[in-house]
Order: sequence, then structure tokens, then C-alpha cells
Amino acid sequence: MSTPAGIDPRGPRFAATITTALLLVATFLGLVGTSPDAAASTLGQRALDPAFLLAVVIAALFLWSVVSPATAPWGVIFRRFVRPRLTPPSELEDPRPPRFAQGVGLFVVSVGLVLHLLGVPWALPIATAAAFIAAFLNAVFSLCLGCQLYLLLQRAGVLGRPTSTI
Repeated sequence: MSTPAGIDPRGPRFAATITTALLLVATFLGLVGTSPDAAASTLGQRALDPAFLLAVVIAALFLWSVVSPATAPWGVIFRRFVRPRLTPPSELEDPRPPRFAQGVGLFVVSVGLVLHLLGVPWALPIATAAAFIAAFLNAVFSLCLGCQLYLLLQRAGVLGRPTSTI
């Protein structure tokens, strides 16, 4: 299996920065909305909670990045407006680990959404806070936890055999 063309490693960090801000707001809204008392609220109230609605948008953005990374909004903005103003990257990275990381973010936020709808107290802000921590680490320290998970699973043989890095 050949390694796909490399991507500018600053692109996923740019996306992580925007995602970090969105997840911070979602977590805050989850802490002050219906989530802490989700069991006492109705399904309609939980579905109309601003934190839930923002988390749905975030999950949709994660899904978009997994299904069509070339057209995902943050990637398009980076390639069209940010990257032309930067020096060329010193090296490119394999796009598969960042794409996998987007899938992990989608999974974490989706679990929070489902549990919130089911009335599990604190599920939504805990899920968005977990995703926030991962996005923050990527944005600020270039530490992609989902990418590290991808590499670990690849070394374990779960995701196929390891390939050379770009």
C-alpha cells in the first residue's frame, strides 16, 4: 500500500485551533445549559440546548473532514488564504493520521451527543471537554493524540502494516 501525497502539517494545526475555540464554547454552554440536569429535562429541551446544537455542528465538521478532507471548510480556508502567505513547509506529513484523528473527534463528540439526548447528566460537556483537550494539544503543542493513536494501532497491525513517513 503506497503512502498518499503529503499535506502541510500546519493545516491540521490551523483546523485544530478553530476547533479548539468551538469546543471551548460548546463545553461552556454544556456546563450552564441542560446537561448538568439532563435527566430532569425533556428530550425536546435537551435537543434544543445551545451546547447540543453547537456540538452537532462540530460533529458535522468532523464528519466532513473524514469523508471529504479536500472540501472541509478549515482545510479550504487554510489552503486558499493562509498557506499562500507562509513559507513552504520544510516537510510534508502523511494525511492518514490527521484524518483518523478527525474520526476520533467525531466519535467522542457523537457519544456525548447521544448520551445527552438519552438524559445522561454531564455527558455532553465531558465529551466536548475531552475533544477540546485533544484539539488544544494539537493547536498549541502540535501533539495530535488521534495521530498518535493511529500510529499505535498501525504498529499493532490493526490498521495494516506501517509505511515510511514522508
